[in-house]
Amino acid sequence: MTVRILAAVVLFISPAWADEISEAKKRWEASPHGPMLERILPPAFGARQLPQPKSRGARLVIAYCVQCHNLPNPAMHDAAKWSGIVDRMVLRMEGKGNMGTLMAEMMAGVKAPDAEDTKAIVGYLQRHAQTPLDPARYPDVNRPSGEAFRMACNQCHVLPDPRRYTAAQWRVVVARMQENMEWMNRVVSSKPAPWEPRLRVEEINAFLARHARKPKS
Repeated sequence: MTVRILAAVVLFISPAWADEISEAKKRWEASPHGPMLERILPPAFGARQLPQPKSRGARLVIAYCVQCHNLPNPAMHDAAKWSGIVDRMVLRMEGKGNMGTLMAEMMAGVKAPDAEDTKAIVGYLQRHAQTPLDPARYPDVNRPSGEAFRMACNQCHVLPDPRRYTAAQWRVVVARMQENMEWMNRVVSSKPAPWEPRLRVEEINAFLARHARKPKS
């Protein structure tokens, strides 16, 4: 497992938190399951990008989530989904889950949050979750002009409200999402397969630009 998972996080946190992250990094670098865990989430989101990065919720996300995979972006999911996702992750940190004894082996040395910390993590993620797109407000999302956006974004998360960003900001976000999808779809450093779907990036950006938040003058 490479150090990409935790490098950006260590630069941000206090020495005490850095010690915990360093121990997690060492554990997964030595684990035979490290390469699989590395690919759960792309290494594209750093601790400095967390909303309210010095809050208790952000610190808990850093402390627990990076034990097993790259740091999640709270905007990966809408608020309704985060509670179930966190509950499932806590079970896995406790060595339970859908992989039987292998899960217990993979989670050796991992700390699970108690009920109070779990509630704080869920609350933080929900406060900064993705705002879902309302199809009644954007009816063209279900028309041909919205197809590229709808099909690409629905693969990984709820469709985001275009008013979340300006058109210029969306171009940066879409470029990052394109890199994330390429990273998840194949082994790092491998060549693209001919059958891999190609994002119609300009169509996606065009849809978002039509409905994006107007920049402040």
